[in-house]
Amino acid sequence: MSPEHFLADAERIRQRVIDTLLAEFAELSEGVVIVDRDARIVWMNDKYPRHLMVHDAADIIGRPVEEVIPNSLMRQVVSTGKPIMLDIMELGHESVVVMRLPVRDEHGEVIGGVGMVIFDDARQLAPVVSRFQSLRTELADTRRKLDEARRSKYTFASFIGASPRCVAVKNKARRAARAASPVLILGETGTGKELLAHAIHAASPRAGGPFVAVNIAAVPETLLEAEFFGVAPGAYTGAERKGRSGKFELAQGGTLFLDEIGDMSPALQSKLLRALQEKEIEPVGSNRLISVDVRIIAATSRDLPKEIEAGRFRADLFYRLNVITLDVPPLRDRLDDLPFIAEALTDSLARQLDEPPRSLSRAALDYLAHHSWPGNVRELANVLERALLMSDADCLDQADFEQVLPGLVRPPARPVAENARTLDQIQQATERQAIADAIAAAGGNKAQAARSLGISRASLYEKIAALGIAAP
Repeated sequence: MSPEHFLADAERIRQRVIDTLLAEFAELSEGVVIVDRDARIVWMNDKYPRHLMVHDAADIIGRPVEEVIPNSLMRQVVSTGKPIMLDIMELGHESVVVMRLPVRDEHGEVIGGVGMVIFDDARQLAPVVSRFQSLRTELADTRRKLDEARRSKYTFASFIGASPRCVAVKNKARRAARAASPVLILGETGTGKELLAHAIHAASPRAGGPFVAVNIAAVPETLLEAEFFGVAPGAYTGAERKGRSGKFELAQGGTLFLDEIGDMSPALQSKLLRALQEKEIEPVGSNRLISVDVRIIAATSRDLPKEIEAGRFRADLFYRLNVITLDVPPLRDRLDDLPFIAEALTDSLARQLDEPPRSLSRAALDYLAHHSWPGNVRELANVLERALLMSDADCLDQADFEQVLPGLVRPPARPVAENARTLDQIQQATERQAIADAIAAAGGNKAQAARSLGISRASLYEKIAALGIAAP
């Protein structure tokens, strides 16, 4: 078929649809009414008068539509030129489903409107409404789960340890949580950098916003820009038709965690720097700037000053990120925390593996303390999981860990000095000396001595008798 014949057929079909559409709707629907630009009735099909209790349709021609159909919105349609595609209207004692459309002339001017009763019983929409409600519930549930996934999973209590270096890091992180400046977390792999980032977000004023994490080392270089800044609709072949939001947009009002920032290419570093300085991003394939309100927490296991010297990391981006710096110590530098971390990990792993609760013997903990832990807490978790799966014992002992981590130096026995004192003996001696000094300083006045020690006089007499302190 030639193009001329095709166009002629297409026009004939279009005109035929226009000519027959109203007649078909009038036949299929429960009622059709047409009004002019002043919302006066100019025509009504035979079915509509039955719903209105009108015996002669000719009596209503030319009357304002509200006089005949009290709840009609046809005047709104002709005055605004906007359709009302689906609505429920009270018609006497009935609830009917209606659709209202404007009618335009060849110049696009509104010259009237047409209203159709699609169903004469709103209950006929029940399956549609039920399906809609089901889809809306599923969408709300999916959004809720996504929001939960974008909430912080850890708090400062999750960063276990009481060693001086651990306490110092946590105190500095708490101060960082109160600020809005970028945070740079440095440390070896497996030390808990992401856990600290979660904890900072959870303790910050942005805790109600999303926490979005990007592992730069895990995303192909060609996709990183789209991952950060999003993609405009149809930006390139294969791009999503509706476009896609980037991590900056997803983290709006919250925190964006950039893990392994040291692995980012110099080209993308410059774009990230601009986004941080201007607080604006430009999606791939778009010429539209989007304002963003995001707090940045970055982490790396690389030595960034050395990366700057080698030309692999921009110095200006480093200074932009390095406002508050947290240096997370490796596990080998805080072995005092190892028993507490190991106990917590053992409980958590037992729950995950559906295993009964397990404990760790003192010998097992001493044995683990003789490993250098190059993989830090992540390696410790791996060793504990393997030991749990390899043993049926309620208490994991040194022998259980020798199977999965052989070759460690056995902890030497600790000799006990002959003149060593117990903790109670040391405490009693210290207390005895303090009371004697206080009584001597008060010139033998026990009431005054009790006040200086912060105890009652009765308590002082009890301690004098119990500790065998001689009267001055």
